[in-house]
Amino acid sequence: MQSFLLYASVVLIWGTTWVAIPFQLGEIDISVSVGYRFLLAAAVLYGYALLTGRQLGVPSSALPTVALQGLLLFCVNYLFIYHGTAYLSTGLVAVLFSLIVILNAIFGRLFFNTRTDRRSLLAGVIGVAGIALLFLPELRLPGGRSEALIGIALVLGGTLSASLGNMSAVASAEQRLPVVAVNAHGMLLGGALSLLLALAQSRPLSFSFEFGYIASLLYLAVFGSAVAFGCYIALLRRIGAARAAYSSILFPVVALIMSTFFESYRWSFPAALGILLILIGNWLVLSQNSNRETP
Repeated sequence: MQSFLLYASVVLIWGTTWVAIPFQLGEIDISVSVGYRFLLAAAVLYGYALLTGRQLGVPSSALPTVALQGLLLFCVNYLFIYHGTAYLSTGLVAVLFSLIVILNAIFGRLFFNTRTDRRSLLAGVIGVAGIALLFLPELRLPGGRSEALIGIALVLGGTLSASLGNMSAVASAEQRLPVVAVNAHGMLLGGALSLLLALAQSRPLSFSFEFGYIASLLYLAVFGSAVAFGCYIALLRRIGAARAAYSSILFPVVALIMSTFFESYRWSFPAALGILLILIGNWLVLSQNSNRETP
């Protein structure tokens, strides 16, 4: 039951961040916005830890793992994905990022000798196919071919970084490091690195006081980062990286459901078939037993 609640929380929160992210793009440099997001998220986690008496210290031997997670999961991942969305449609970005399901299975086997059963791999393939059908009209490459290829490379780079960040989270789990501490330190590092990158590129550390920018930043930092990553890492520790990553296939489904109510999104037969495939894959992933899951 706890795994289901964690899974549902991750899907609902990250599914709704699709609405907030566009407000972060435009006036403020992407590196700066990503930096603000994770520094604020780190501050929230540090405050939460202090108020609840959570452990913040980690062994010095674990610092490379924490640093790697901060670099890959809270910095490089988002910088690549945000920049990639400037060249590609939202649907194509969703399809490319859904490949994290396959990458997590491959890297889990490579780095941790984690056996991924055929059922999970089948679910991943079905889920990616469902996402492709869901966004079928958007899969034509926009603009010039060279720009599209740049966007694809950026999004795939971000997906690769996110998957490797998941592997660092698995490593921190094997070292039994506290989730809040690892995320807080990692987000502090990731946010700081993003701002340093902006400074290195002579980008101004400006800020927008527009309501949309501030509201979206708060939502992305508090719920989309501090809360959602806490739930996701906890879920990853319970059911494994390959199965936890399947939640990424449901994010755009939540976004489209919201679009149906607020933006009059019109459903098509391929989209409905895509939803069906995604639900089938979701059932295949979550209905199986896992040695990693704890009661």
